[in-house]
Amino acid sequence: MRTTSGIGFDVSGQGPPLVLHPGMYQLGEHWTRSGYTSRLTDGHTVITVDPLGVGSGAAPRDPAAYSLARRAESVTAVLDEVGADEAAFWGYSLGALTGYAVALHAPERLTCLVAGAFDPIGGFRTAMEPMLADLGLPADVDPYPVVESAAAASPVVAAVLDGSDRVALRANFDAFSAEPGVHAELADSDVPMLMHAGDADPWHDPMRNFAARTGTPFFTVPDADHVGCWRRPDDVLARVLPFLADQA
Repeated sequence: MRTTSGIGFDVSGQGPPLVLHPGMYQLGEHWTRSGYTSRLTDGHTVITVDPLGVGSGAAPRDPAAYSLARRAESVTAVLDEVGADEAAFWGYSLGALTGYAVALHAPERLTCLVAGAFDPIGGFRTAMEPMLADLGLPADVDPYPVVESAAAASPVVAAVLDGSDRVALRANFDAFSAEPGVHAELADSDVPMLMHAGDADPWHDPMRNFAARTGTPFFTVPDADHVGCWRRPDDVLARVLPFLADQA
């Protein structure tokens, strides 16, 4: 694992660079564990990164350190470190939000963006509000303990939580959960995009609506919620690989 500017990352494969950015409670290595990286390294130099504040990098405790501009800087710092002027970017969940940030703040560094399961219109609130309602909780309750408890049910995620600074994780959550939608700015971006989500994910319909309105390619992973879509690499790669090839 290498680090730069407080961000941990690994590099493997050969070909045009491709950054893989996971969700909040994941590490870059989870792309490999879940069966994605090995399918991508034949045609790409794959750069798997840990999210800002998670894994082997720095863990700031101030929510301001997790602004969209800072998230974009974390990616461009890695590109600078590996000597890549530009790269394709694939992010899932919080990783997709980070990809939106790069498309807004450093679009010249992206050849294309694949965004999985994060609503650019309503952001985090699109998923949080119905989840609280399903649990019978008021809309103004602090959602973080609910999110952390649900995430910890996975042994893989629980290991990440145990190895992380919980105050930094909370600061990270407070930052991205409060971000307003970036759809207006993203709609004006010239970065080629592909979006996807599971049909049982609360972010599915807003993403599909944004894609339809902007002419952005979008595909649905059937019978999959937010976690289930991530666990379907064969279905997802069947659509993503041709897109990446077209943009190379």
